[in-house]
Amino acid sequence: MYLDKLQQDEVFVPSEVKPLRELTEMEPRKGLENVIVSNGKIVNIVSKSYGHIPNELFFAKAEQMLIDAKLTYHRQTINRSDRSFSMDFILSDSTQFSVGNKADTILPLLRFTNSYDGSERTSGHFGFYRMVCSNGLHVVQSEIAFSIKHSTNGVHLIMPELEGLFRRFLDNEFYTVSGSFGRMMAVELMDTHQFVREVLERTKLFRFECSDKNDAPSKKAREVLNILHNESMALGVTPNLWLGYNAFNAVLHRTLKRSFSRQERLDRQLFQEIHEMA
Repeated sequence: MYLDKLQQDEVFVPSEVKPLRELTEMEPRKGLENVIVSNGKIVNIVSKSYGHIPNELFFAKAEQMLIDAKLTYHRQTINRSDRSFSMDFILSDSTQFSVGNKADTILPLLRFTNSYDGSERTSGHFGFYRMVCSNGLHVVQSEIAFSIKHSTNGVHLIMPELEGLFRRFLDNEFYTVSGSFGRMMAVELMDTHQFVREVLERTKLFRFECSDKNDAPSKKAREVLNILHNESMALGVTPNLWLGYNAFNAVLHRTLKRSFSRQERLDRQLFQEIHEMA
């Protein structure tokens, strides 16, 4: 089962804020007085007023929201070079649906991201988790709002009650978007190569051709085509827009080197462009 094979990186790596002067024995420029050290490496230079939010504080608070709401979940953690991190909570209760095929199951997902190098803002949002390809689908923008309070004793996070937010997400977006998934599945693809080419022309995600002199599908384009073919065979259906979107989504999250926030923006763009083809 895919939920038993979720990525489990160590995200609770040691981190601290240290004065730059202490390390260099030189007077730092104003606004660059401190450094963020993550797992023994300097990953950021910040001002003395910068409020460092360690994963132990942020992710623990996020998880407590789910515990307080009495939701059952599976957890996935991703660590990128001890600099940026994500923690996904995949809700494995009865709130799920299938897209056209009972084996193609979608679950609600909550993603929280944090970074020590400033590449990601500390954030949380709702999304979906597709069990067939074990991918997150970040096609909605429902963010989980929280406040960050700074004091002389450090940084304090004030998290909201999750239950009401989760119910509103289910009522307003979860089932609405699921209908879009179903409509995409109803549109069969007669020419998968032309579909991949058109999506890439629309999104500029990467090029379809190997080069200007070789118009054969590039390595990434072939990866999309292979995933699309293999999923169609596994589910016993004709290739369609839904599986095409998910093939691109798989390459976006597994192959392309992008930040979490950039991946999520591209995911929404992919969904919009492909959904318009329905």
